[in-house]
Amino acid sequence: MSEVRCQQKAGVILPAAGFGTRMESDRPKQFLQLAGEPILIHTVKAFLNCREIHSIVLAVAADRHEQVKALLRQYIAPGQAAKVLLAQGGATRQQSVQSGFNALADDIELILVHDGARPLIRTDLIEDCLEGIREHGAVIAAVPVNDTLKQVNAHDTIIKTIDRTGIYRAQTPQGARRHLLEQAYQVAEREGFTGTDEAALLEHADIPVAIVSGEEQNLKITRPGDLKIARCLLGEQPMIRIGHGFDAHRLVEDRPLILGGETIDFPLGLLGHSDADVLTHALVDAILGAMGEGDIGKHFPDSDDRYRGINSLKLLEHAFELAENKGYTMGNADLTLLCQRPKLAPYLGRMRHNLANACNTGLEEINIKATTTEEMGYTGRGEGIAAHAVVLLQKKESE
Repeated sequence: MSEVRCQQKAGVILPAAGFGTRMESDRPKQFLQLAGEPILIHTVKAFLNCREIHSIVLAVAADRHEQVKALLRQYIAPGQAAKVLLAQGGATRQQSVQSGFNALADDIELILVHDGARPLIRTDLIEDCLEGIREHGAVIAAVPVNDTLKQVNAHDTIIKTIDRTGIYRAQTPQGARRHLLEQAYQVAEREGFTGTDEAALLEHADIPVAIVSGEEQNLKITRPGDLKIARCLLGEQPMIRIGHGFDAHRLVEDRPLILGGETIDFPLGLLGHSDADVLTHALVDAILGAMGEGDIGKHFPDSDDRYRGINSLKLLEHAFELAENKGYTMGNADLTLLCQRPKLAPYLGRMRHNLANACNTGLEEINIKATTTEEMGYTGRGEGIAAHAVVLLQKKESE
């Protein structure tokens, strides 16, 4: 590294004040989890790993400052965290970057701007952009358009095919020497110009901007599908939990036979404190087991009169609500009834519908089978009915 290069301090501004409504999440996309860490933390670490970066400014909404400080303490070593400054984000990207610019120390000569939700940036690209600033004054990372481009009218009918020669997709980092970026912002403010990115501001101020070859993996996380791609690129496996449940009850007279929330036409019913729905109980146990939350007896003890004769679908709803509160959705559930008689095939569809509703999931996620034991054992002799359930729970995408 040359002496001149060493003397030129570099900094980066990370605008991260937006919410990202296209992400369809209940919180700003930069705070969603990616491979065990918030997206914004991945982005910060990428620049901390570049030795040429002396300062990082996060421009975030004022009501998120304390949250960001807590995340920095949690995920960033104290020595490195000292390089990170906070600035107040604005209503637009341009305002956020301007605020970040004002927070940078005066001796930062080379300034990059990078999207807070573009976490897969590699050190090589950061260094290429800084080298490009030294050579050209102002740069933007971009990739050539490979797809054929179509122009359409208001009715979504193609008007013409656009020549893609010389057409690039803009990425970040974008950046410039300090005085050039400052000049671009002064011109924009004086003329009331708003640009979609820093390159647009530099262009508007008649400052030439050079292209630095970007990378396809340097994607901006904007929609749910982008987060899935990022997770795949990082080799992240979906977080899943598997549970098994089993239940058995004796058949007796003067009790209704209820399985999967359906009343079955049969002279005998199952004995139990609740409605003794063995199929639903097995599913409840499987869900609790997948979460490491004990069993049905722990949550709904037969010593509690509140559960005497209760519809077991209500117990299932409660168990699955507990799973949802922990961030899980139903992957799938496979259940097997062991019953010599009566014939249960006519009822399986309605049972499946009941269980799916109670678990707030689709029919395709619930499978129910019924089998006999060829007159062997207590189910084969008609003394009782048993059920097994296996459940896969998975973390919600936005967690």
